[in-house]
Amino acid sequence: MTQQQGASGTLYIVSAPSGAGKTSLLTVLLENADDIGVSVSHTTRVMRSGEQNGVHYHFVDASAFEQMISQGDFLEYARVFDHYYGTSQAAVMAQLASGQDVILEIDWQGARQIRTRFADAVGIFILPPSKATLRERLTGRGQDDEAIIARRMQDAEAEMSHYDEFDYVVVNNDFDTAVADLQAVISSQRLEIARQSVKLQDLLVDLLVD
Repeated sequence: MTQQQGASGTLYIVSAPSGAGKTSLLTVLLENADDIGVSVSHTTRVMRSGEQNGVHYHFVDASAFEQMISQGDFLEYARVFDHYYGTSQAAVMAQLASGQDVILEIDWQGARQIRTRFADAVGIFILPPSKATLRERLTGRGQDDEAIIARRMQDAEAEMSHYDEFDYVVVNNDFDTAVADLQAVISSQRLEIARQSVKLQDLLVDLLVD
């Protein structure tokens, strides 16, 4: 399955190690961009304080998630930190068909699965400015003990080793600069000839037809 840009929205895959600031960056990006949204994933992990079902994730138990797998409901899914995460196929396809751009916040495993079905998906990988900064950010959350932080650091290194499977790399050193970099990627994709030919069809007819 290949996504036809211009006729529908563009699918973006955004990945990053835990602690790179991906969620914060995307929150600001979405506040300042039109016609783009984040796909709300399903997960079996426990809801954290401040999270809302259907807003941050669709929270389901393992049996319900595995039933969805068997029904082919997911575009991609993976087991991360002992919990399932998955992207609803029906929800994403509906968003794209309406002309809305869609961001998938998924890891490299999910990105590989998506690439097999959406050849034109645009991949963006977000990196921290240093390993020391990454550890500081993870420690600063105050939610996890040292053993969990050590595991997350190890998993982060494994995640970051796949950065070269993406189309763009953004380093989250200065927050505002990183947001601007993400906005630049979105803008450049929207200016491609395939999308502009559809969006500007009436203008092009007026300019080029006698």
